[in-house]
Amino acid sequence: MASDQLTIATFNVSMESENYLPKGVAGNPQVLSTLLAAGNHPQIKNIAAIVQQTQPDILLLNEFDYIEDPAAGVQLFIRNYLNKAQSADGKTIDYPYFYYSPVNTGQPSGFDLDNDGQLTNKGADAWGFGQYPGQYGMMLLSKYPINTSQVRTFQHFKWKDMPGALQTKKADGSPWYSSEAWQLMPLSSKAHWDVPVLVNKKSVHVLISHPTPPVFDGEEDRNGKRNHDEVRFWTDYLTPTKATYIYDDRGKKGGLGEDKIFVILGDLNSSPVEGNAYKEGIGNLLMHPRVDSSFTPQSAGAKAHSPDSPYASTHTAGWRMRADYVLPSKQGFKVLSSGVFWPKKGEPFYELVADRTASSDHRLVWVKLKLTAQ
Repeated sequence: MASDQLTIATFNVSMESENYLPKGVAGNPQVLSTLLAAGNHPQIKNIAAIVQQTQPDILLLNEFDYIEDPAAGVQLFIRNYLNKAQSADGKTIDYPYFYYSPVNTGQPSGFDLDNDGQLTNKGADAWGFGQYPGQYGMMLLSKYPINTSQVRTFQHFKWKDMPGALQTKKADGSPWYSSEAWQLMPLSSKAHWDVPVLVNKKSVHVLISHPTPPVFDGEEDRNGKRNHDEVRFWTDYLTPTKATYIYDDRGKKGGLGEDKIFVILGDLNSSPVEGNAYKEGIGNLLMHPRVDSSFTPQSAGAKAHSPDSPYASTHTAGWRMRADYVLPSKQGFKVLSSGVFWPKKGEPFYELVADRTASSDHRLVWVKLKLTAQ
């Protein structure tokens, strides 16, 4: 592939097992594996159809359950869904390369992290909210080779090691987390990854995360504070003078060199103008001097979905907020176009996003880039 144009996308696909089970029934990764093997689940077929219509060269899937064996997970999705036309126009897509690794969701902590008096080691007592290890995992698909030996993961970076971390306190001012829990608490509710993808001999660093939603807590706002710091991680990672505290899971320190090109991808669960997140977290990332935020992906479907909102056209989720981001570096790229796959009623493929069960409560966000000389 020698094209200097590149389409990069992010899509929270809701492909975690509890999406496919009756409410209250406990999930596990085998549920998704079974559906991927069968090749005929309507929601997964619609997810594949959306990908086939947008044809991303590099695609992040959020909420794709972690299945350790690729032959029982991602390869089934590619072969049984993406490689098979899901609509009458016959479009298919293939991804020879992929990357994923374990995440913190559902990982037992050994602590009562939500302070409800019960230690369950799952749900809100896991290091990241989840009923089993790997729920709400992440999957990167690529048409270009991935330099796996140079991937940096930050799954185990400790929250306490971030200078100025937003520590959570109880109403009486005492720490929300016990001192023992705080010493071990990871920053990432899932993980942070820096994945170099080799595009025409250039290394594009794909910076991936899925911060916790800043809700589902109490007045202590532990999830809001964690979301802020998970987003802030990338702001610091891109700033050499601030990145000295960062260490990856192999012990290598520091952030991303100023000569590197990158794209930030993921469901960041925060908006600079709406919602419950700390606005300065995402705001500072969007305003970072290395980040190109001169454009905002939009869609007619989102505008029609929330006609009374001045921000409607920029929404990326059915619950009415911009939550999902594709943010390229200013260096190395020229933005050609961008969008959100959200047809409005009456347009082709509207049925793929008609309701929550059709595909997901999020929409695929894409940006088309031109590689430029550095």
